[in-house]
Amino acid sequence: MLKAIILLIVGLVLLIKCSDIFIDAISSIATNFKMSKMMSALTVAAFGTCAPELAISFNSISSGSGDIAIANVLGSNIVNILLIIGVAAFINPIKVKNDIVKRELPILLAVTSMFSISIISHYIGGIPEDFILNRVDGILFIFFFLVFIFYIVSAVKSKQGFFEYSKPKYSMIISILLVIVCCIGIVFASDLVVDNAREIASLLNISTKIITMTVVVIGTSLPEMTMTVIAAKKGEFDIALGNIIGTNIFNIGVVLGLPLLVYGGFSSSSFNLIDIMTVQVAVFALYFFSSNDKVLSKVEGSVMIMLFAIYYAYILAY
Repeated sequence: MLKAIILLIVGLVLLIKCSDIFIDAISSIATNFKMSKMMSALTVAAFGTCAPELAISFNSISSGSGDIAIANVLGSNIVNILLIIGVAAFINPIKVKNDIVKRELPILLAVTSMFSISIISHYIGGIPEDFILNRVDGILFIFFFLVFIFYIVSAVKSKQGFFEYSKPKYSMIISILLVIVCCIGIVFASDLVVDNAREIASLLNISTKIITMTVVVIGTSLPEMTMTVIAAKKGEFDIALGNIIGTNIFNIGVVLGLPLLVYGGFSSSSFNLIDIMTVQVAVFALYFFSSNDKVLSKVEGSVMIMLFAIYYAYILAY
């Protein structure tokens, strides 16, 4: 047991560290190609912070652990909104721009609703205890993600002249080498996380869902948590919200969609409608609080944290 816990922690630390370097390396490549700061932030940051989740999803689906893949995405999206944005708003009320309420948040709401409907349709149409996501779902998730990317690229191009180019942190050769090394590190770390999460769950006689939704999800969400809370404290509200919106859409579109496209599908037996509806409630709460008065207040942040606590109390007791 002790060995499995240590290896799980080592895997999480390695995932986070490799992802951090990976972001800097990819950002340097983008800057070397003269991409603007805004374009780099909207594309590189989302991919980099989701790299741990993507590696874990591929690893878990390929090894037949569908519960880990679902918990990875569901848990991350719930934690990102209810816990991370909730804490950030509680520390410093977040001002929400009108454009975010009219554009980015509706896209997040649409993508999350599509994700929830896909799972519910399989849940109702088949055996509730063993719903299955398939390649068609993966294609649908990736399509919505590509629509989001098309919107982002169009929005950035229309304002390209307003952004300055920055100096890359690494040279092109160093950046490429770091990307390769970090990809290897992320794959190796995801093996440690998935294998040892399953072993701990087996030794404790609990479901892999609980281990994944607690230790793994919260651990891999540390980059988003750090970035969002610091951005909120500095008054960089666009970064605080944009990071979470982009990450959640990436989680559904790529972290879950791409492995489904490659492997064709998987089943999961540890989730029910309450889990699915919680991620939907989280997005509705974010949209409602943001559009209400264009500010996520301390009280609203507290409500989001409370919803997070109630849900996690439920899954731990279930």
